[in-house]
Amino acid sequence: MFKKDISAGAKSKVKSSVQRAIRTKVVETYPLLAPHIDEIIPKKSQLDLLKLPDRVSLYALENEPLFWQHMDDPLIPHLRIVHAFPTCFPRIGIDRGAIRFVLSGATLMAPGLTSTGGRLPEADAQLQEGDVVVVETEGKEEACLVGQLRMGTEEIKVKKKGVVMDSGHYLGDGLWNLKID
Repeated sequence: MFKKDISAGAKSKVKSSVQRAIRTKVVETYPLLAPHIDEIIPKKSQLDLLKLPDRVSLYALENEPLFWQHMDDPLIPHLRIVHAFPTCFPRIGIDRGAIRFVLSGATLMAPGLTSTGGRLPEADAQLQEGDVVVVETEGKEEACLVGQLRMGTEEIKVKKKGVVMDSGHYLGDGLWNLKID
């Protein structure tokens, strides 16, 4: 989605009522972020909304990107938030062979998750289609991709092929390199 460098369009202030709704939505979607929500979006701060290409909205605080949203999809955290609060998001892992493809903006495919180096959650913590997940790489500590699943983890384990995530926000993409002034 953000393969090319992008520039922000219109920048506007978010109303306080909308900002409260965003805080609530973030806590509903990511319950493990609840203890940190005042650190991420302080109550008395002014959130900015930036319009990006392809109908993407980016919420930023003091020129730091926080969350982005494509049309009516769920709010997806920026990788800087994921790196600051790494234990607050559901995670899956890809093997070493998939790293270069993911970091060049390719679609995430099931073989990268089901092979020896890949990692999917256990049966008691299954993820559903449409859930937002953070993708880690084998042998690395930082997350490299965040996006929405196109198939549940149980289905990934059974099929072992197909598209798992169409697009997302990855290290080095246009959203990562975006300069907000």
